[in-house]
Amino acid sequence: MPGTNTFEDVKATIVQTRCVSSDVSIITLDCPSIAATAKPGNFVNVKVNSSTQPLLRRPFSIHNVQGNLIEIMVKSIGCGTALFCESQEGSTVMVLGPLGNCFTIPDHDFKTALLVSGGIGTAPMLFLEKTLAAQGIKVINLIGGRTKEDLLAQNLSNCRFATDDGSLGFKGTVVDLLRNELPDIENDGTLKLFACGPNPMLKALANFCNERHIACDVSLESVMGCGIGICYGCSVEINTPNGGVRTILLCREGAVIDAKLLVV
Repeated sequence: MPGTNTFEDVKATIVQTRCVSSDVSIITLDCPSIAATAKPGNFVNVKVNSSTQPLLRRPFSIHNVQGNLIEIMVKSIGCGTALFCESQEGSTVMVLGPLGNCFTIPDHDFKTALLVSGGIGTAPMLFLEKTLAAQGIKVINLIGGRTKEDLLAQNLSNCRFATDDGSLGFKGTVVDLLRNELPDIENDGTLKLFACGPNPMLKALANFCNERHIACDVSLESVMGCGIGICYGCSVEINTPNGGVRTILLCREGAVIDAKLLVV
C-alpha cells in the first residue's frame, strides 16, 4: 500500500486541548488543507515548538476530522509530547501531513469491521469508525489495556474491553478477548480486522488472523523523525510473497500494512 502522494507543511492553530486521562490529551488543530485530504490511518508530523529543542518532529495518528479541524490524541511520554500537551489554545505549530498510507476499505467486501486497539493505539480508531459507519459497515471496538486506567475509548461506540488485571471487562489481552468473542461475531457474516497498538500485540494478532485466514490491517508504531523517508529512522522488515523479507520505510509504505506481511 503506497503512502499518500501529496502533503503540506502548514502553520496550524491549536483550537482546543482537553485531557482525557492523567497522561493523554486530545488536541484540536485548525488546518483545512490537511483535513480536506486526510484518510483513516494517515498521520501528521508536528514540530511541537519553535525552538530547536526538541529537534525532531513528533508523529501522531489523525484521531478525527471535523470540517477544517483535525484532532490528534497525544500521550505525554517525554519532553516533546509534554510540551505539546501544555500548548496554549490560540498558539500555532507546524504540521506536516497527511502522511503515510491508510487503512484499506474495499467496497462491499465485508459486513463487520473489528477495530482492535491497545493503549494509545485507539488514536486512529474514531476517524476509521466514522468512515466505516458512513458506508453502512457494522463496527465493533475491542480495546485492551493493562488496567482500566489504560483504556481509551473517547467517543467510540460498541466497545468491548479487556484488561490484564481484570479491573474492567474481560480479564486477559485484547487478543484473548477477540478469541472469546469471534465465534459469535462470525455468525453475522464476513468481517475484517483493523488494529493499532504496541507491536507485541500486533504480532500476536497477526498470528491469530493469519492462522484463521482473516483479513487484517495493522498500523505499526515506529520512530519517525522526518515522516517523508529522508532520515531512514523508521525502517522495518516485512515478508515478501516469495517467502523472503525486505526492508521498507514505514513512513512511506506504512504505517498501515497487511498483517500477512508482518514479520512475527
